[in-house]
Amino acid sequence: MTYAPLLEWIDTQQDNMLSEVLALSEINSGSANIPGIEKVIDRLSDFASSLGAEEERLELPPRTDVLDNGEVVESESGPLLRLTKWPNANRRILLVGHSDTVYPKDHSFQHCTKLDENTINGPGVADMKGGIVVMLTALQALERSPYAGNIGWQVIINPDEEIGSFASAQHLDQAARAADVGMIFEPALADGTLAGARKGSGNFTLVAHGRAAHAGREHHLGRNAIAALARVISLLDGLNGQMDGVTINVAKLTGGGPNNVVPDFALCRFNIRVPSPEGQSWAEKQLQQIIDDVSQADGISLELHGSFGRQPKVMDKAHQQLFSLLKSCGDDLGLSTEAKATGGCCDGNNLAAAGLANIDTLGVRGGAIHSTDEFLLIDSLSERAKLSALLLFKLAAGEASWPDRTTTA
Repeated sequence: MTYAPLLEWIDTQQDNMLSEVLALSEINSGSANIPGIEKVIDRLSDFASSLGAEEERLELPPRTDVLDNGEVVESESGPLLRLTKWPNANRRILLVGHSDTVYPKDHSFQHCTKLDENTINGPGVADMKGGIVVMLTALQALERSPYAGNIGWQVIINPDEEIGSFASAQHLDQAARAADVGMIFEPALADGTLAGARKGSGNFTLVAHGRAAHAGREHHLGRNAIAALARVISLLDGLNGQMDGVTINVAKLTGGGPNNVVPDFALCRFNIRVPSPEGQSWAEKQLQQIIDDVSQADGISLELHGSFGRQPKVMDKAHQQLFSLLKSCGDDLGLSTEAKATGGCCDGNNLAAAGLANIDTLGVRGGAIHSTDEFLLIDSLSERAKLSALLLFKLAAGEASWPDRTTTA
């Protein structure tokens, strides 16, 4: 079966795709910039209007943050955009992107620059405003095809992926459990390599409370919170290398005050990456044991905040089946679709945790994401849109077998 005539339309959209990416990337949408996220959603709504999908803008619950002084506060999130088409179809696909970037509204990196004929530098051009444009263009190609209506699809554009998707996690989970295949449009590497297995990730904040005292007159009455937290940090760092693939990174330490006061407060932030559920269980047990041991010191109390917001994504049978199907699409287009494991994580972890096989780097080819050197390779816009569209065509036409659904609790 040939899909070439259907894919040729995407080539005619290359200039339009690039213009859309540039416009989206010039709108700052750092995770905390809710007005900016709303502007991105408005523009995406216009770009997607030809799809004829049901559109919903969902308000998300506030997330809990721990400030550097230990205060626990609630922070608002931007809206989630959800598009739904053909909901009564027997087979359903979930397509996911995110509207937020890592660049806050006061960051110096706000504009796009053309570096050469095939390279654009700009905030979010790869991660993932370019990816969202690829996604919506692939869906436009599907809806123009004879296979429109053969499969139902839902798009979720969440506003908080870069900060862990905590507010949107419930919507991702529900949508994943109702779908048969997941497609996420994080950027591929510059050479087209995709992400396969992904480590799980937990972000934690540990607050230590002690007892203040004069460092000279009554040092013996004080209980040093920084010293207690230093013991925790040393023990945490010592876990590195004890279990294959598990890493602990202590990222920030704050607390204390004048040199003549025994500090009664200290706080540290750390990240744990795990390659498997077994690794996560081991890390959680070790962390709790360390906290219990240090908390036994007289006058010291420890408060742990945070969790494993991203579960490990393992390349099980269903994921292998889906990647094999993508490889057949890549072969038809003359594209490499090699995948390799990564320590990074994304919403692909969330979908896999809900039992949904997914490919999570279907976006543009690019690199240097999360930095002022972030770039997009322009020719990958139509290239990657054709890859996703062909995957959709094959599934909708009944040419390809759907991956087995993983059973979850």
